Amino acid sequence: MSAYPPLKAGQPGSQTLPTRTTGGTASDDEAVPDANPSDTAGILQERLQAWKHAVGYIENYFEATEKVEKAHAKEYEKVLKSISDPLKEGHHFDQSLGGIAGMFENMRSNTQGIANSHLETAKNISGSVLPILSRLHAEIKNKSKELTNGAGKGAKSVASARNETQKYIEALGQYTATFDSSGGKIDPPNDPYLLHRGIQYRLHKQVLEENNSRQDLIAVQDNFQSFEAHVVQTIQQSMSAFLQYVGGQAERQKAMYTDMTSTAQRIPQEFEWMNFLHRNGNLMIDPAAPKRSMSNITYPNQDHQSIKPLIAGTLERKSRALGGLTGYKTGYYAVTPSKYLHQFDDDDNFRKEPTAELSLYLPDCTIGAVSDCRFNIKGKDASKGKVGTAFQMNHEFSFKANTEEDAFKWWKVISEAAGAFNVTSEPPSAASSPVSSRNVSGPPAYVEKHAPKVQTQGLPHEQGPASAGPQSALDKEARSAGSGTAPQSAGPIKSPVPATAKTGNGLSS
Repeated sequence: MSAYPPLKAGQPGSQTLPTRTTGGTASDDEAVPDANPSDTAGILQERLQAWKHAVGYIENYFEATEKVEKAHAKEYEKVLKSISDPLKEGHHFDQSLGGIAGMFENMRSNTQGIANSHLETAKNISGSVLPILSRLHAEIKNKSKELTNGAGKGAKSVASARNETQKYIEALGQYTATFDSSGGKIDPPNDPYLLHRGIQYRLHKQVLEENNSRQDLIAVQDNFQSFEAHVVQTIQQSMSAFLQYVGGQAERQKAMYTDMTSTAQRIPQEFEWMNFLHRNGNLMIDPAAPKRSMSNITYPNQDHQSIKPLIAGTLERKSRALGGLTGYKTGYYAVTPSKYLHQFDDDDNFRKEPTAELSLYLPDCTIGAVSDCRFNIKGKDASKGKVGTAFQMNHEFSFKANTEEDAFKWWKVISEAAGAFNVTSEPPSAASSPVSSRNVSGPPAYVEKHAPKVQTQGLPHEQGPASAGPQSALDKEARSAGSGTAPQSAGPIKSPVPATAKTGNGLSS
C-alpha cells in the first residue's frame, strides 16, 4: 500500500480560511462533527495493545516451552495452556487461515503433540529466542507511548476546541430565540451578531486543530504499515530461531515445530493490516477526502435575521477625552437588528476575538443631524454590561463618514433604529446646512414658515457661549412663540432646514 502524501494545515493568523478533511462518517457541513479524532487514535492504540498481547503470547509460549523442555512431557502441558485462551482484542486479527489468528491455532494443535524436550534446548530458547521478542515487546510499548503523547494529545485539543464552538452555537440559539421573543432587546454581550462572530473565531481555531490532528493521525497510520511489517518480520525471526534450537529434537517434535514456523512464515507482512483496513475502513481517515472549508460549514441560526447588520463599514470617530488633540480615529462599525451600534478595530473574525469596543443602544440615544460628512450621537456606552452602564453618563460621540452620501446612509439607518422620538430633525438635503438637534423632554419643536430665511441669518451662530446652555435656547424659542409666529403641525417637517428642540448641546452642525 503506497504512503499518503503529506498535506499542509492552515497557519494561525492567516486570512486564508483553513479547510478540514473528515474521516469515517463525519459530515463536512457540520460545525461540530460527530466523528471524534480520539476514535481513530483509540482504535490504533487498541491495535498496539493487540500486537503487544500477541507478542506476549509468543513470549509466554517460548517461556513455557523452556519449562516443558526441563520437565519433559508432563510439564509440556503448560505450553499448551499458555496459548489456550482466545487472543485479547482478537477481533483485530483476521480469523481466516493465513493470518495471526490461524498461526495461533496451528501452534495449539502442534504443541499438543510435543511430549519431550531437552535441557540444552531450554537454555538456547532462554538465551537466544526470548530476547528477540522482549525487544519487540519494548518497541510496541514505546510506539504506544508515542501515539499517546502525539496523536492522543491532538485529539484532546480537537475535543476542547469543539466544545468551545458548541457552547457559542448553543448560546446563539438561545439569544436568537430571545431576540425573536423580546422584540430585539438583548444585552450587548449576548447580541446574536457578536455571538455569530465569536462562532467564526472559534470555528477557525477548531478547524486548525482538526487539520493538525488529522495530519498527525495520517502520519501514524502510514507508519503503522511499516511498523506492523517489522512486527511480523520479527515474529518470523523469533520463530526461525526457535526452529533452529529445537531441530535436534526428535523428528516428531521437529516436524511439529517446522509446521508452526512455516505457518508463521506464510503470513504476508501486510495481510493483517490490509484485512484490518477492510473491516474498519469506516473508522480510518481517507487521505483522498478534501479538507473541511468554513465556506461549506453550516450551523443553527447561521442565517437568522438578527446576525445580519443593517449597515456595516468604516467610520471615523473623535475621541471623547482627547478629541480636540487626537482628531478622528478610523474604526469598523455595524448597526445590528438589535438596534446597537457596535465599534470594532476591524472586520476580521479570525485573527482575534471580535469584541465590541463601543456599543450604543440607539433607542436610548439622541441622534443629531448631518453636517457635511459628520453627525453626532449622544448616549451611554453599553459595552460594559448593565452594571458598567448604570454608572456611566451620557457622552456625545462625533462620527465622520468618507462622503456626505455615506453619512446620509448611516444617519438614515441609525435614525430608523433609534426611532422618531429620538430624532428631532429630518435628514437635510445635500444642499442644506443642517442644525444639530437632540431629544428633549420639553414641548415639541416648531418651524417658522420662513425657516430658510432664519438659517441665512446665521442661526448656528446664535448659540452663544457655553454658559448660556440649553436654557437660553428654550427662552429664545419661547419669545419667538410669544411674538405670534405660527407653528407648523407636529407631523413630518417638509422644510429642508430641520428645527432644533434645543441649542447649545455640543452636536456638530
